[in-house]
Formats: sequence, structure tokens, C-alpha cells
Amino acid sequence: MTTEKKKKNKVIPIILGVLILLGAIFGIKQYIYYSKHVDTDDAQIDGDISPVVSRVGGYVQDIKFEENTRVKEGDVLVKLDDSDYKIKLEQAMAGQKGASAGVGVSESQIAATSANTSTAKANIEAARVKLNLAQKDYDRYQNLVKDGSVTQQQFDQAKAQKESAQAAFTASNDQYNAAVKQVGTTQSQLAVSSTGVTQRQADVDFAKLQLSYTEIKAPASGIVSKKNVQKGQLVQAGQSLFAIVNENSLYVTANFKETQLEDIKTGSKVKVEVDAYPDQDVEGEVYNFAPITGAKGSLLPPDNATGNFVKVVQRVPVKIKITKAPKDILEKLRPGMSVKVSVSIKD
Repeated sequence: MTTEKKKKNKVIPIILGVLILLGAIFGIKQYIYYSKHVDTDDAQIDGDISPVVSRVGGYVQDIKFEENTRVKEGDVLVKLDDSDYKIKLEQAMAGQKGASAGVGVSESQIAATSANTSTAKANIEAARVKLNLAQKDYDRYQNLVKDGSVTQQQFDQAKAQKESAQAAFTASNDQYNAAVKQVGTTQSQLAVSSTGVTQRQADVDFAKLQLSYTEIKAPASGIVSKKNVQKGQLVQAGQSLFAIVNENSLYVTANFKETQLEDIKTGSKVKVEVDAYPDQDVEGEVYNFAPITGAKGSLLPPDNATGNFVKVVQRVPVKIKITKAPKDILEKLRPGMSVKVSVSIKD
């Protein structure tokens, strides 16, 4: 009995010693680890999600994708009935053709009036020559009639020729001025017609743009989600149809306590443990810090000036880029998945 008691008395201290040693080893390892790392499990996978909205209204004619499938940027995913938009384009093109015809008419009129102006200018020169000759004859006959070298009748004829040439010159000048004015008027009409053509071209461009919007394309490559459209449905401009989770845009948002941020810096190495795949090696680095705390960016941010104040440690979202991960795991990661991150604060 005494021997058994002695053995028991020795076993208990040995067990306690082993436990104390194991506890000490564990504590030292934890101390060394947390002196070099900052951890949080308040973190999740995030990604760029592109909402796709209809830019024009119409009935859904065809849907060319399935929810949760991968699509490429530029793929036509939804086709709207484009009959109305084709008619509007035809109307705009008809208006453009009419405006162009008006420009052609104005240009023809300018050419015709310019020809008339040239003719009137030539007539002025001819009338000016005749007027000069008649004026010289009149001046010469006026001197000769005084000394009787010519008769009064001859002088009167010279005077009549001068007055006739003067009237012809005046008429030619008035005709020329009228032709010049007509050219100016026609040029003004051409400017108005050209403006009309520009406006009609803008109408055609707008109609083509509206027609192109009946084909709703993928804004980015990724996986389609949140499908909210059915064939035959009437959609309105601005209505959300589905969303696309962009490829190669996944990152981690980790919400660290404000007391943990002192040693975290941009570029710090991060180990990421995904709850869904805990045995996979995923690494990253700190990219940037949010400009406000999570509580300040909430729908109802706290206001500490209201009187009832309880100090609460705030959390600041930190964006972490994924730098290394198995390809098959990257394809399985989804925004919203929970992760645990460990930031190395000492190299």
C-alpha cells in the first residue's frame, strides 16, 4: 500500500510538470507568433460586381445566357425587340436625305445666281464702255455746236445717245447688285440647309445608338449572377437585369480593430485561410486602407455627441490583394466567403 501511494504521489507531479511545460511551450509559441503577426477572422472575399441595366425600354426577345455561367466581355446576353428603333432610324435617315436634297437645291441656285452675277458684271463693263464713248461724243459735239461746226440736230442726237448709255449703265449696275444680293440670300439658305443636315445627321446617329442598345452586352468577363429578366418581359430604361462578378477582380476585405493598425503597412505580407478550403495555401499583401471605419460608413452611423456615449473599439476595412493561390481554388472563390487573415508585421 505504501509503495502504491508513493508511485501515485510521483505520477501527479510528473503530469503537472508535463502540463506546465506544454503550457509554457504553447505560451511562448503564441507570444512569438503574435509578436510578428496580426490576425482577424472578421474578413471575407470581395470582388468587383458590375450591374447590367437596360439603356432603352422594350420587350425581351431573347436571352442568351444561363445564371451562374461564365461569359466574355462584349457577348450579347439579352436581345430586345428592335422594331420600333429600326423605324425611328429609317425616319431619321429619310429626314437626312430630305435635308441633303435641300442643300443640293441651294447649291444649284448659288451656281445659277453666280453665273447671272458674272453676266451682269460683263454687261456693266460693256455699258461703261458705251457710256464713255457717248460722253466723249457729247463733250466734243458740245464744243463744236458753239462754233457752228455741227448742227443742233447732231448735238441733240449725241446727247440722246449719252443719256441712253447712262440709263443702260444704271440698269446693268442695278441688275448686278440684284444678282449679288440673290447670291447672298441663297448662301444664307444654304447655311440653314447645312445646319439642317447636321441636325438630321445627329438624329441618325442617335437613332443608331438607340438601336444598338437593344443588344445588351456583357460589360466585363466573369460569372453572371442575380438574373432578374425573363423572355417576353417588358423592361424599362435603367432597369437592373443581372450582375456580373468580374474575373481576376477578387480581393479580401479584412476589418481590423483600430488598435491593430499600428504595425500594419501597405505591402505587408498576408496569409489567407479560406473557411471553405482551410488546407489551401493562399497568400496576399495589404493594398490600402479604407478612409473611414465600418461603423461610420453604415446606414445609421453613430453620433457620440448625443449624450449617451459608450466607447467601442472600431474596425477599419483593409483591402488585401490575393497574390498567390492555386488556380482551381481561385476559380472556386466567391465574394462573401469568410476567411481568416494573418498579417506579418516583422520581416
